[in-house]
Amino acid sequence: MADNDDKNTPDPATPGFDPKPVTLGGESIVDRLMPYRKKIGLAILLGFAVWAVIAVVFYIRNNKREKNTAKIAQVLDVANRQVQAPDPVPTPPDPNDTTKKPITYATNKERAEAVLAEMQKTGASFSSAYRASLLIQAGKLDEAIAEYRKAQDSKLLDGVLAREGLGIALETKAQAEKDAAARQKGLEEALVVFQAMQPDEKGPRRAYALYHQGRILGLLGKTAEATEAFKKAKEQGGGEGALADQIEERLAGLGAS
Repeated sequence: MADNDDKNTPDPATPGFDPKPVTLGGESIVDRLMPYRKKIGLAILLGFAVWAVIAVVFYIRNNKREKNTAKIAQVLDVANRQVQAPDPVPTPPDPNDTTKKPITYATNKERAEAVLAEMQKTGASFSSAYRASLLIQAGKLDEAIAEYRKAQDSKLLDGVLAREGLGIALETKAQAEKDAAARQKGLEEALVVFQAMQPDEKGPRRAYALYHQGRILGLLGKTAEATEAFKKAKEQGGGEGALADQIEERLAGLGAS
């Protein structure tokens, strides 16, 4: 019996389970962390604060996008309205007709002015190129040129379209000049812009860039260079569709079809 008791009694030399904290160098890990508890707590709070700021930023961005989308929809609703010339002999309104008539505009200029006014009213964000195109339709060439210049340095398609629009605006302004020297200077400036419109031979709207160059060269009286530009435009993808017809018409006018 004594032997059994001896077996169940732990040997004092054998280490048993001790529920005390693990110690390193005479101190527990908890003891060592106690002096830094404020710093650790501050770091945790700071981490939550940073994530909170990020969450707020994402919320604000998404909220702005939603608001701007609604504003854009209002503007596009005006832009999509039809241009319809008034009847020479207007029909008297039918008092029994309760159908809501769609809003229309007499000219493209009138519609462009309405769209610009709606953009101003809502504060909707649109690209400079789109705003400039409306300004051209509204007859505000100087404002359109200023808007196109804002986007002309972009390497993307927006930049190509901005340079194309800028060239057209400069050409339009030059054509309105009564002074021959001012007209030629304006056309030469437009030519420079069209030459820079799409320098990549495989880039989008390359054929249009060459076509515009041909038109301006023709207006400047440089027939041979204009013919060469139109032929290159045809080779660069302008051999089909509406552009092809315009190129052929231009070449025929130069006697080179």
